[in-house]
Amino acid sequence: MSRPSLWRHADFLKLWTGQTISRLGSVVTRTALPLVALLVLGAGPREMAYLVISASIGVLLVGLIAGAWVDRLRRRPILVWTDIIRAALLFWVPVAYAIGALRIEQLYAVAFIEACLASLFNSAYPAYVPSLIGTDRVVDANSKLATSSSIAEIGGPGLAGTLVQIAGAPFAILVDAFSFVASAVSLAMIRSPEPLRPSRDTTTRIAHEIIEGLWAVRRHVIVFPLALRSILGHVSGSFYAVLYSLYLLQDLHLDPFLLGIVISAGGVGSLVGSVFASRVIGALGIGPAIIWMALGSSALGVLTPLAQGPVALATLMVFLPQLIGDGMQTIGGVGEISLVQGLIPDRILGRANATLEVVSHGIGYPIGALAAAAIAEQIGVRGAIAVGWAGMAASLLFLIFSPLPRVRTAAEWRSAEVATA
Repeated sequence: MSRPSLWRHADFLKLWTGQTISRLGSVVTRTALPLVALLVLGAGPREMAYLVISASIGVLLVGLIAGAWVDRLRRRPILVWTDIIRAALLFWVPVAYAIGALRIEQLYAVAFIEACLASLFNSAYPAYVPSLIGTDRVVDANSKLATSSSIAEIGGPGLAGTLVQIAGAPFAILVDAFSFVASAVSLAMIRSPEPLRPSRDTTTRIAHEIIEGLWAVRRHVIVFPLALRSILGHVSGSFYAVLYSLYLLQDLHLDPFLLGIVISAGGVGSLVGSVFASRVIGALGIGPAIIWMALGSSALGVLTPLAQGPVALATLMVFLPQLIGDGMQTIGGVGEISLVQGLIPDRILGRANATLEVVSHGIGYPIGALAAAAIAEQIGVRGAIAVGWAGMAASLLFLIFSPLPRVRTAAEWRSAEVATA
């Protein structure tokens, strides 16, 4: 007999509500923090690059250690305290501005420390969700959580722009500070007891535990191809992060209004994808769903580097990959995180999550950003965008030539592994 819907799971609803508010606030800060550097402190290209690199270094240095801590300790207190500390950290920006003490070095520090804390949170969060609602409902839970992210992507940039216009960039960051407070409160209100962590050898050095997490990803026939695809996908995807707006404005001659419409379409597509994710995954099977959604998104994505002609046609050619392609990517993303949660044992799930986070955001993203700038200087922005698309398309080979197409559910795959062991 199936268990009650998550709509009736009071503790999950608390978690979901807090995360919806927190993710909206984080999108505001993602928009407002660079504006503080640009508009308040007069930052140039080099300072903006340092701001991005500061965050990437935080993920790279702390991510693997964070995963080991997450597997040693109960996860919910980690989530609460990282939210509280991040709230205090972000309150520092408007306070420093108000007293005339804000400097660009402080923004580097904020970006670095926030990334460190986010690494800890992002390692603990996917590991905590299965213990709260059960591994059999993680697809449904991740679909709902993806809806929160999509809503934030739709409304966050507009809210950030309005707040910056009304109150100024430093004070817009207060929204994210308060959102972390709301998230901490929602997590603290959860009543379901978290299972005790399994006993462990207290003499084991943390470096050995980190290596165990790395090895768990490396030797897994499903998770390792996902990791390889993530590395190449983030290297290639960062081409878009660096060059996309420049490409639309300068090469395709869209005005800022049309640029906003196109980017917002991605959020709308992600929202629709999050609503239908569990149904698509249930109908196709989790492995085929991940692959078919990635193939569909990649096929539409080729329209972006090919876009040309009148502004209306060029806009349509970049609009469709955002609207439909981002929806497909969201379905695939829900499938990937749910599959990892179902395949990796809880004992090392935090370290596996941290490994995947580090190799993608800590390594792949900054490498890709530097490569994008260098390639764009040699062959132009359109050519670099084409290279980015080709890299993301090529990354799918890691999945196609793995056992992933045969995986219907994580539970069935685990059972088959036990039977053949």
